[in-house]
Amino acid sequence: MKKLIDPTMFKFLLVGVFNTLVGCGTMFLLYNLAGCSYWLSSAANYIVGGIVSFFLNKYFTFRNHERSWKQVFRFAVNVAACYLLAYGLAKPLTLRALAGQAVNVQENAAMLVGMCLYTALNYFGQRFFAFRSEK
Repeated sequence: MKKLIDPTMFKFLLVGVFNTLVGCGTMFLLYNLAGCSYWLSSAANYIVGGIVSFFLNKYFTFRNHERSWKQVFRFAVNVAACYLLAYGLAKPLTLRALAGQAVNVQENAAMLVGMCLYTALNYFGQRFFAFRSEK
């Protein structure tokens, strides 16, 4: 357990705070001000946030200096899998839990739940898959 809770986890969370400000700002502005859909708004969050996350986590959190398209591919697969799993689970669960509420309340709550699920899944995916040491 101590190997899972180490400085990389705290660095990941710090990067996540910055990433969250950038990505969530994008997501909630698109959904609430631009009138974009749940899926487009949440996807934009992870496209914009994913780019920021890749560079900050690669060099700051995991101190990984590998330069390969294979690593970029692993990162993209991880982000896509975590996104689809987290948001695919969050929406139906939240809609069920908030049945009777306005759709925008349900979907805003689902996006928040999806963010939490995504963060947990993404940490393990980046640490043990995307930026794992090839040594």
